[in-house]
Amino acid sequence: MSSSANTPPNTDYQKTLNLPKTDFSMKANLVQREPLVLAKWESDKIYQRLREKSKGQKSFILHDGPPYANGHIHIGHALNKILKDIIVRYKTMKGFDALYVPGWDCHGLPIEHQLLKDLKAKKGDFDTVVFRKKAHDYAMKFVGIQREEFKRLGVWGEWDNPYLTLAPSYEYWILKSLAKLVKQGYVYRSLKPVNWCFSCETALAEAEVEYEDRASPTVFVKLGVNNPEVLGLPKDKKVSLLIWTTTPWTLLANVAVASHADFTYILADLGEDIVIVEKSLSEAILGKANVSTKLIKEVKGKDLSQLTYTHPFGKLQNCPVVNADYVTKEDGTGLVHTAPGHGQEDFQTGLRYKLPILMPVILKVFLPRMVRHLPVNMFLKPMKSLSRI
Repeated sequence: MSSSANTPPNTDYQKTLNLPKTDFSMKANLVQREPLVLAKWESDKIYQRLREKSKGQKSFILHDGPPYANGHIHIGHALNKILKDIIVRYKTMKGFDALYVPGWDCHGLPIEHQLLKDLKAKKGDFDTVVFRKKAHDYAMKFVGIQREEFKRLGVWGEWDNPYLTLAPSYEYWILKSLAKLVKQGYVYRSLKPVNWCFSCETALAEAEVEYEDRASPTVFVKLGVNNPEVLGLPKDKKVSLLIWTTTPWTLLANVAVASHADFTYILADLGEDIVIVEKSLSEAILGKANVSTKLIKEVKGKDLSQLTYTHPFGKLQNCPVVNADYVTKEDGTGLVHTAPGHGQEDFQTGLRYKLPILMPVILKVFLPRMVRHLPVNMFLKPMKSLSRI
């Protein structure tokens, strides 16, 4: 055996590859090269030349839903802007005059919240005008920061002429549009349940509300029927609608009970009284009463709309039974306590049936502080029909 047999093999496999000769670097060096590419686009006025070339072509406009000007961009902003840029570039290459005007939302809670967080302060610590000026300056600061960050992503657009919601010209068109809506009768004063954030001191949109699972006290409540004879029942025996609620504190604002028109409800004699409950839920519910029951008859939910009952705390004497599609058989009794002053579905039912709107939480917490000049009875009036909208 020769001594060469003990020599390790050549492991430099790179030299064994048949690769083309090129001036391209093996490393991308994107951190250094990206600014150079962007600078060349800028110096060669590539975007302006594309816009000039597109003049007279069929128009394509991508309306930009604006980000809040309240911080540096994140991956969500990047994904949003890059996808839009892909669409605009594609349309440009297809021969369209594809104008892209970026914008920023310079108003609203996200900006106020972040500003107060940075200042380590509360809204009440500042005069209103002073705070608005600070919010304006804060928003404009991040408009400039985000603009440069979006440019760094390679996104093309009218960066020197964006739309800003705080620009006087933009606010002018908002006011002009609002005036048009007022003139056409679409703006009116009325009541509506609105979520309120105590810490942020502002109303919240439905999309801003976050829900979590939690255990709450629940109650079954009997609501005494005023006219049981319409269902062929004797007047000398108490008849009750049995409701179940996870929000007992809203019972003060109860003005109706909702049933499902197509569900079947039973009238069960418990001895001392008769209760009305949805048929498929009745066995589990009545079993909790630990008393013998006797089935008297069955009726459809639409038939229950003939009934009226007395408010659980005697506030109203002739509360109606209404029909609603959101009533389910998943839990409860198939009869839903309805308080239009608490919750969107109940509110819509209140509009449909012109129910009174009771809001004891508003009256107790906010009225003494915020709207003392308003008569209390305005909160108890039926809603006007909104059918014209």
